[in-house]
Amino acid sequence: MSDNVYSGHYVVNGNMLQFFSLPRKVLLLKAPPRPYHHGNLREELLRAAEERLVADGVQDISLRELSRELGVSHTSPRRHFADKQALLDALALRGFERFDDVLARATRQRGQNFKTRLTKLARAYVGFALKHPALLNLMFEAKHRPDAPRELLEASEKAFAHAHATFAEGQAAGEVVPGDPWRLSIVVFSALLGLISISTDGKFKGVSLDHLTGEIIERMILGFHPRP
Repeated sequence: MSDNVYSGHYVVNGNMLQFFSLPRKVLLLKAPPRPYHHGNLREELLRAAEERLVADGVQDISLRELSRELGVSHTSPRRHFADKQALLDALALRGFERFDDVLARATRQRGQNFKTRLTKLARAYVGFALKHPALLNLMFEAKHRPDAPRELLEASEKAFAHAHATFAEGQAAGEVVPGDPWRLSIVVFSALLGLISISTDGKFKGVSLDHLTGEIIERMILGFHPRP
């Protein structure tokens, strides 16, 4: 028998049969890795969850449905999130981290007066709220839960600390009345939330919220200014 031909025997229904086989070159094709093995399933779940949040609301977010959408087994997400609430908390945490970055960029330039810095902060806040309304609602709901994770609360405090710092620096410069900077910042955020809630498509009675935000801050500055 040629060295390039392989032979052997096997039994079928009690009959011994001989077979011959020519060697063949086998090509092994490496299949693309599934998302989990690439190490990106957690990020993909958060991305898909936010898309579902924006499109359909928090009630339609399901780990099983997200698994089907991403093409992984329905148990794979539980390697990263124990349940739906854990996923939502992680999404809220990610939201606060992005929120923190937006406010940090608005207030990072030092040497500006209090009015300028507060106006930039307020416009950054309103801009984020208009761009990510569903995410912002989820963030606030998550942080107010009695069992909210500590890291989520810390991320929230870090983001809002930019307002605290802005008021504290304004007080140090003699531009703001004495008082708890946290409480003073609440006055601003409450007014901005009210403005956002009565707006439609980023406007109120045809006037952009960006413009109205500047007007609101200008009037609030009068109340924050130290009395003679």
